[in-house]
Amino acid sequence: MTNQLQPHLYMICYPNSALVLSQLTPNDFGFRYNYGSASFYSGKLIFAEIDINYRHPYFQIDDALEQLKPHEDGRPKATTYISSYRVLEHIDIDAIQTLYIANSDGTCYPLPAGEYVPAGDDHNPRVYAELTPLSMLTLAKFNLRDFGLWFTNPENTISVPRLLYLQVDLDIDAFLFKFETNPLLPSPLEGVHPSKLRDAILDLRRRNNKFIKGITLDTAFTKESYRKIRHGFMVADQEKQKFFPMPSMDEIEKNDYRFYRGM
Repeated sequence: MTNQLQPHLYMICYPNSALVLSQLTPNDFGFRYNYGSASFYSGKLIFAEIDINYRHPYFQIDDALEQLKPHEDGRPKATTYISSYRVLEHIDIDAIQTLYIANSDGTCYPLPAGEYVPAGDDHNPRVYAELTPLSMLTLAKFNLRDFGLWFTNPENTISVPRLLYLQVDLDIDAFLFKFETNPLLPSPLEGVHPSKLRDAILDLRRRNNKFIKGITLDTAFTKESYRKIRHGFMVADQEKQKFFPMPSMDEIEKNDYRFYRGM
């Protein structure tokens, strides 16, 4: 194979969940997902590159690799699907190399893993968007890492084996003040009525023995801007966590102005 046709193993995390092989580079893969596919999609795309040598009995990766061949005219094979069910729980966190976020215009930005340092200036409670395998918005009293530990604890009835999620940048106290001053203000969260958000915040704050409260059963993240991500993305289970920090807007603008404009 030429360098352009090396196999890549991608885990699609949003808007759906899938494990696929591709001969496209991450940038080309992100572009094709929005523009080049017969199954057209327009919106945010979040995916991760997985170590091509990763294997798990749940996935028939070697069989799929044998089918990953260029088209007769030499064009690279864009996608060979391996699985679209219970993907993340069968991917070891150590095998996740880089997370990529893509805009609806096909531009793509890499997020390498980095060190997570708990922030001391976060408002409480915090708003989290679960991306896979769940897709919902949640209020929680936990910081970014502890939220994942709570949600993957098998003693919780709503736990999952592994979770990819992010914190939404929302100043809770500022929202409460503005809403009390003007209840006709639009909601700071897409798809969530501001009065429902206010009631959920106040209810969680006054209950000392309650730590999380669901806001919606759908993140509606497609309609939100990447600019509203606070800190970055976290993938977590009970044994491991990996953090993908979100760069500052100035850094993104400097590194990739096209992506910055599409955010």
